[in-house]
Amino acid sequence: MDGGAKQDEMANRLKREVKKSRRDRDLGHRHAIVEPTTDGNQKRFEQFAISETQRDSNDSQEPRSETANTPLQREHDCKLASKHFSGNMNFARSDTILLTFHLEYILPFLFPFYNPSMLEGGRSWILEMMISSPVVRQATLCQSSYFFSLARGVPSDDLTWETVLAQTRDAFSMLRQSLQFIHGSSITEHLHGAVRILSSIMQIQRFEVAVLSFENCQPHLNAALALFRQLLDSCETVEPTGNRSKFSSVISLLGPATRLLPSQSVYVPSAEQAAFRFSSALLLYDDIIASTVSQQQPKLYEYHQCLLNSSDGTEPIINFETVMGCQNWVLLHISETATLDMWKQGCQSAGNLSMLDLVHRATPIKDSLERQLTQLEEDMVDPDSRQPSSLLERFTTGDSHPKTSSAQTALVTQIWAHATLLYLSVVVTGWQPASIDARYHVDKIIELLTFRISPPALLRAIVWPFCVAGCLAEPVRIPHFRAIADALQPSSIFGTVRKALEIMEDVWRNQDAADNLSRDLATCFRNQGDLVLLV
Repeated sequence: MDGGAKQDEMANRLKREVKKSRRDRDLGHRHAIVEPTTDGNQKRFEQFAISETQRDSNDSQEPRSETANTPLQREHDCKLASKHFSGNMNFARSDTILLTFHLEYILPFLFPFYNPSMLEGGRSWILEMMISSPVVRQATLCQSSYFFSLARGVPSDDLTWETVLAQTRDAFSMLRQSLQFIHGSSITEHLHGAVRILSSIMQIQRFEVAVLSFENCQPHLNAALALFRQLLDSCETVEPTGNRSKFSSVISLLGPATRLLPSQSVYVPSAEQAAFRFSSALLLYDDIIASTVSQQQPKLYEYHQCLLNSSDGTEPIINFETVMGCQNWVLLHISETATLDMWKQGCQSAGNLSMLDLVHRATPIKDSLERQLTQLEEDMVDPDSRQPSSLLERFTTGDSHPKTSSAQTALVTQIWAHATLLYLSVVVTGWQPASIDARYHVDKIIELLTFRISPPALLRAIVWPFCVAGCLAEPVRIPHFRAIADALQPSSIFGTVRKALEIMEDVWRNQDAADNLSRDLATCFRNQGDLVLLV
């Protein structure tokens, strides 16, 4: 991986091999997780069965008790999956090395802000999922093989890439079999397996984005969205409940939590409970970013207030800050802006757009963003002034266990907020890079990325705002964005940053085009063809 012509040639060869392999093995869009169909009031995944969680006939005769049978069902499911796919749960030593590599290096790289407290189990759920679930393990091995080949620091040979491709094909095959849905079955009988499948879809989604393969982003996102809805809808009680209660019901059914210290009644969430929270955060995040490309309201918009809002003073059920480093309120405002953009596009198509009405709808979004951004800047804490709050935290504050500080998440949130204000301004007033407001927000993002964010590799988690600011940069500021991206080497492990720079370069080349005034951010992203998820 030399960062030059040979690397590009290898990347092109990989893409050709992937496409050929997909054709040869009936993959391509057919390997993508299919979208659900509606049959009466029940959604089904057509022609697919969740074989990872299929019970045998004897199991279906057992009495059902949430507290007693959930662990039994999970154990039975995992053994059945093992028998179906590989015959045993033994790891090859190479698998052990790759899975450890994933836990120690890949996960902190892809999700630098995800540091769950060890008092709540930490990342142990990921290890447990890799051990107990063949489909999760195979999805993980895809990522590990790819990044491990890059970490070797030598040009990758055909055998290395063939290994990566073979594991990718196996992951798709395993996921396809795991998604087969038995007609007449209720997803409540397959809850643990469905969550493991959702987790695997999100893993594969991240892997494909990492290797700059976006052709299956949309079908995989659609499948994950449908599975998420099925999981929540399956937990309807006799009395109608809100989406918050549905989510809590799923969490409850995925339990019980593990009792760690019997004498002290210390409990940690089950692996599936933690996986569902983590995967749901990724899915809601991806859905919001996708809406900025499609100019449509996020598909899970109806869940935002109950799952992401903390207006009542309680901790939100899903906290983006602990997973992606950005506070929820910014992503909620991006969602509102995408919804406003959809309304605007509809009015323009109907020929009845009122600019006065557009400004009226946008003003509350802008005022809220500016108010919370100002408050965040005033509340900034010196990263060196905060003392560890517990003995366990003191174990992890040394150089040997670097943690991303809360001060960095505040800075990251500021970058997202400035980019969201840029996004809102384009929706309301059009493409105006030379405007005073646009210059201000672009300059603030450059300043934060250049002088405040540390380490610079955290840009891996801030690609969408980086790209938004770069697209609206005036010529004199273009070198700053190139320098920020070029500083991250090797470029092969910062695939989405490279993709963002590619989108920016295309905008910069065409900044004097005749249609410049009608340009918007969605157009910039869509110029690449497939759904480009900068996540």
